[in-house]
Amino acid sequence: MNVIIIEDEKPSARRLQRMLKSLEVKAETMLHSVEESIEWFQNNEHPDLIFLDIQLSDGLSFEIFEAVDINSAVIFTTAYDEYALQAFKLNSIDYLLKPIDEDDLKIAVDKFNDRAPQKQSVTLDFNDIKKLLVNPIEREYKKRFSVKVGQHLKLINIEDIECIYSENKGTYAHTNEGRNYLLDMTLDQLEDELEPHVFFRISRKYYVNINAIKDIISYTNSRLQIKFNHYNEQEVIVARERVKDFKNWLE
Repeated sequence: MNVIIIEDEKPSARRLQRMLKSLEVKAETMLHSVEESIEWFQNNEHPDLIFLDIQLSDGLSFEIFEAVDINSAVIFTTAYDEYALQAFKLNSIDYLLKPIDEDDLKIAVDKFNDRAPQKQSVTLDFNDIKKLLVNPIEREYKKRFSVKVGQHLKLINIEDIECIYSENKGTYAHTNEGRNYLLDMTLDQLEDELEPHVFFRISRKYYVNINAIKDIISYTNSRLQIKFNHYNEQEVIVARERVKDFKNWLE
């Protein structure tokens, strides 16, 4: 099966790629914008299946279908419920609401596998979609965490968190007060919950808040070391394979 992912948030794209890999589905091609996708479809054989985010950084993914006659099945990924019904006006297999659930993903892939292997052109009424988007709802990211402290629940505002890290199978938030709090989510589960312009996953172990970075220092093997305003319990290193994306994120 030839599968591609079109998603403007690279951490979300990588997470979906890993989830598909666990289902023995390879998605080696990942596209991140309308413009990039149009160029790719004009120059490559169309895949069997597309995982498609509805809202991309440079426009709506539906614009891709206006520019190119695409012969692929589509599974939409979206954080917006009001877009979901529109997906069924296309020849889509399914739609998945973010954050994507592993069981829902498996059901969608199985649904594709059960269909006849014939490809059909995607058709839509783009004017209807434009009307739908006159007052688009802003994407909602996590604003706070509730954590257990003894017999009490404490609320931690997202802007008060310098970094989030994993240690001994637990996930912790370090605040600008110098406290560490145990969260009930894994780093992978946080990928679709954190505002991507504020938080970046620099390694398998750390998410960092751009507003908490005090200094960035060159480190061995083309890596980078991050210094925070308060957190100094361990060295925080940007993984070499994430340095390029990290530098782009900083800008």
